[in-house]
Amino acid sequence: MASQTEIQQAHGESVPVGKWIGPVVAGWILPGGGHFVQKKTGRGALLFGSVTLMFLFGLFMRGTMFTPEKGDALTTVINYGGFVADLANGALYIAAAMFGYSQPDMAGAVHDYGTKFIATAGLLNILAMVDAYEIATGKKD
Repeated sequence: MASQTEIQQAHGESVPVGKWIGPVVAGWILPGGGHFVQKKTGRGALLFGSVTLMFLFGLFMRGTMFTPEKGDALTTVINYGGFVADLANGALYIAAAMFGYSQPDMAGAVHDYGTKFIATAGLLNILAMVDAYEIATGKKD
């Protein structure tokens, strides 16, 4: 019969917030920062380069950054989802917004690809934050 600790480990043991919050926040502020904090410099550098280049390519293609808008249900979901994805870029998004980067939403393939690059960079950074969380909690090496 399995002991109580084996059952807790199988079902997921609660980990103190202080153990993982630092790497996750560092990973949001600076892409790959959560890995740098945990001395995983190779992963951190790869994630920093990937997210930063994708974000910059999106800016160079004059992609738009999502803003929260109210409207019909589909517009609201798309705009808030895109806004969360853009915001997940952390300091890159904040710096672009502070320096006044704002492109009007216009038709064209290149602009649309740029918008998708910016959002995808944020989604990749969310995956990096999840990876930093799993390393901090001991679920992954």
